[in-house]
Amino acid sequence: MDTELKSMNTDPSKTEPVSRDDGPNSKDDRPLLKSDSNRNSSTTGESIEDLEKKFAAYVRNDVYGPMGRGELPIVEKVLLGIAVVTLVPIRFVLALIILVMYYIICRLCTLFSAPNRDEEEDQEDFAHMGGWRRAVIVWCGRFLSRMLLFVLGFYWISVSYRDIDLPDQNKSSSQNEGKDQSEEPERLGAIISNHISYLDILYHMSASFPSFVAKRSVAKLPLVGLISKCLGCVYVQRESKSSDFKGVSGIVTERVKEAHENSSAPMMMLFPEGTTTNGDFLLPFKTGAFLATAPVRPVILRYPYQRFSLAWDSISGALHVFYLFCQFINHMEAIWLPVYYPSQEEKDDPKLYASNVRRLMAREGNLTMSDIGLAEKRIYHAALNGNISLPSVLHQKDD
Repeated sequence: MDTELKSMNTDPSKTEPVSRDDGPNSKDDRPLLKSDSNRNSSTTGESIEDLEKKFAAYVRNDVYGPMGRGELPIVEKVLLGIAVVTLVPIRFVLALIILVMYYIICRLCTLFSAPNRDEEEDQEDFAHMGGWRRAVIVWCGRFLSRMLLFVLGFYWISVSYRDIDLPDQNKSSSQNEGKDQSEEPERLGAIISNHISYLDILYHMSASFPSFVAKRSVAKLPLVGLISKCLGCVYVQRESKSSDFKGVSGIVTERVKEAHENSSAPMMMLFPEGTTTNGDFLLPFKTGAFLATAPVRPVILRYPYQRFSLAWDSISGALHVFYLFCQFINHMEAIWLPVYYPSQEEKDDPKLYASNVRRLMAREGNLTMSDIGLAEKRIYHAALNGNISLPSVLHQKDD
């Protein structure tokens, strides 16, 4: 599920402003990849090596090669053969059982319950349902998501919580001085994460069961459609550039504000990059998650690997799932950073807020900041597929 909205006034040619100090070690000397100023020109004649340098954030570096279609060594072919007759059928059956089981739970819990509807924006969800039904949906969703990850080879997930200095975070605490000590600190508005794979969603479902942004077609999928409504997904129509873009952006802002102000409201989980990378880079952030000016919780995900990269970058979905099922063990790391409370300056400028959170995540996750985006990703994919005529690719709507 693609899960973030495009900033309304994003200009990647401008240098990102930063006004707050990230501490004595705030200097960031990692290279910043620049998008080609002539990116609208044809890539005819450029070698794959040249394209990989230009679009490094989407390049696969595992043994399976570009698009997962590289020539495999004999040992890898043998391991795949063993996995096909042992792991793949077992994992497929168990994963299907878990999916159907959770669908049945969601169906039973939503019987005789009317969904929360927004007819104008064509939105529908069960995330605002309260009582024992909501508790069962959330608890079972978290447990079964973790079980599904276990079935897929994530037997152990490394989770760490970093305590780092956030200068402006003290401002929020000082604002609460003099108030009743029983009052809770300022609530989160959203969880922010880098985006590497669809597996990110399973992890966040198991960790906090938040709401996501998804394509509207997801709501109509068998099994998954009802589950997405129980998650409280905000649906967007990416295929056409219509007036609902601002409407969805407004819905996301309202949902973030609601989570910030109401403890019973579902938490929003947003991927501000707007697309997936190979896990070594951090793309520019869209401002949709920051328009509400509420505090956010940054999370950095990693997928260490030796043979197959779990990044869903230039590889097809079907091939990625197949290779995922064939891996005997998969690894995942999650780094939770402290809640980021925006300064007044950041509240007044969501682009500054997004930029500073991005720089913090890049520094703490040792990620390279890149200013390329979905348009460059489409160019790279088209080139890998042998398409040297790219005007139609360049004019597709961004996330």
